[in-house]
Amino acid sequence: MNPPISRRHFLGQGSCAAISSVSILNTLINLRLSQGIANAAVPGSGEYRALVCLFLSGGNDSFNMLVPREATAYAQYTASRADLALPPANLIPINPIAQPGYYVHGGMPEVASLFENGHASFVANVGTLIEPVANRTQVAQNLKRLPLGLYSHSDQIEQWQTSIPHARSGIGWSGRMADILRQTNSSQVVPMQISLDGSNVWQTGNNSAEYSITPTGAIALSGYNSSWQQYQDLQNAMSAAVDSQLAQQYNNLLAQTFNQKKKQALDAYQVFAAATAPPLPAGITFPNTYIGNRLAMIARTIQGRNALGAVRQTFFVQRGGWDHHDEVLNNQATMLPEVSAAIGAFHAAMVAMGLQDQVCLYTASDFGRTLTSNGRGSDHAWGGNQLVVGGGVQGKRIFGQYPSLVTNPESGPEVNPLDTGRGRFIPTTSCDEFFAELALWLGVSKSQLPLILPNIGEFYSITNPAPPIGMLV
Repeated sequence: MNPPISRRHFLGQGSCAAISSVSILNTLINLRLSQGIANAAVPGSGEYRALVCLFLSGGNDSFNMLVPREATAYAQYTASRADLALPPANLIPINPIAQPGYYVHGGMPEVASLFENGHASFVANVGTLIEPVANRTQVAQNLKRLPLGLYSHSDQIEQWQTSIPHARSGIGWSGRMADILRQTNSSQVVPMQISLDGSNVWQTGNNSAEYSITPTGAIALSGYNSSWQQYQDLQNAMSAAVDSQLAQQYNNLLAQTFNQKKKQALDAYQVFAAATAPPLPAGITFPNTYIGNRLAMIARTIQGRNALGAVRQTFFVQRGGWDHHDEVLNNQATMLPEVSAAIGAFHAAMVAMGLQDQVCLYTASDFGRTLTSNGRGSDHAWGGNQLVVGGGVQGKRIFGQYPSLVTNPESGPEVNPLDTGRGRFIPTTSCDEFFAELALWLGVSKSQLPLILPNIGEFYSITNPAPPIGMLV
């Protein structure tokens, strides 16, 4: 927890233009986190749960990942998508419970099978929102507050990871969740947040951070020497006053802290390496791809959860390359099969371990893409479709509101209130609702949701007995 702020210091900050609503928000969250941690429920024996974020960086064209099959809706799809539309021969039919039929991309047979067998569902038209937005008139006339940097890669990636759509922040919603839940793990040597793609905002908390690993395991400390000399790594940082008593004390403190961190890192490496050494169950193989290798390492980590003292974990994988302003069909024909095959293998591994209902994988991306073509591909848009697998998912369903794929003409009457132009759809499900469902499933209480998702009150009341979406049990 951050140190207390004096009234004079707070007022001094308040008189400066530099203070932001986010810094105040983070301070208030910090002040309440201790109560949230104290109220965190202790999991029962064997009650393990893990959340895996597969972030498709660049903006996945998800309206070719999930396509309506009903005749009128499919005709609207082909009319709006034109040269970007996929024929039925390149799509796989799926049959949601008590809903019209849909297709998934033809390169995703594993995902189609998981859906049909009740182990996966989609959440339609999800995106960043500050408050509910009903139609394009509210957008065009500035009647509603809109997310900062809408259609910007950097801003939207950050907002999908922070769930703070009105300002920039370096604290992620999974990191805030870890601040509350991490003490439920019996050991803190290896943090509950594990990243396969380095430092990320999603797992950065006020008092916690990710533990970075590679697809081959923990990152070793090269050149570690127990007799390390305290001055060696600090020579370039010493000032001209190095001979003074103050500089000497500062130098000693840095050396002591560095040694402590290095020892902690070595301890974590040894524990993690031992926990993940055993092979996966017989018959489980992963594709040798970017995502496949990372999900395989996550499976080995989950298998070693008892040795790590973990009953709650989060994992982060980021696969770039989805900014398809050109050749979207060819690129997705290569990339979506990689996603599907890796997810299929991962779910099979969880089944082999008996953990298919205790590990939830979900996809995320910067934003959706325009329904209309730019002549070579599609451009930045807003709402998009996401996949949820495992974790006791209410499978074989499309949650949220899949939008009409009719696009408004450039001039003339409005025919689709959700289309802000070129098939940039206003989200009908907010990121906050999506994340709230995931956080509740992982173990956050409803009373703690505003700590994790400060904007959740715009979309969901924590006194509501029903879940935000209803996709997980």
